[in-house]
Amino acid sequence: MTDNPEPQPVDPALVKYLRFLVTTLSATMIIGLVVIIGLLVTRFSGTSAPAFPDRITLPDGTVPIAVTKGDGWYAIVTKSNEIMVFDADTGKLRQTIQITTQP
Repeated sequence: MTDNPEPQPVDPALVKYLRFLVTTLSATMIIGLVVIIGLLVTRFSGTSAPAFPDRITLPDGTVPIAVTKGDGWYAIVTKSNEIMVFDADTGKLRQTIQITTQP
């Protein structure tokens, strides 16, 4: 064993191949990151919450906390633990469901 070993010669073809691999991987990662950012921007920029229906008039003192739209109806969850179901065409109240909670 020697204290000062000679460095092994580096194959230029191997260095060229490794440089190609690193460049390809870097380009792939950059393109992937741009695609992900583009998808996030296009997906979340155009979404908006559904508008509260204009035809529905809530009773006085009713505070809505959620709105759900179904086929031909709207359901509104109120702060007083009620679900009010309205007709989508006429805006008239169809049904009121009282929500009971367990202690």
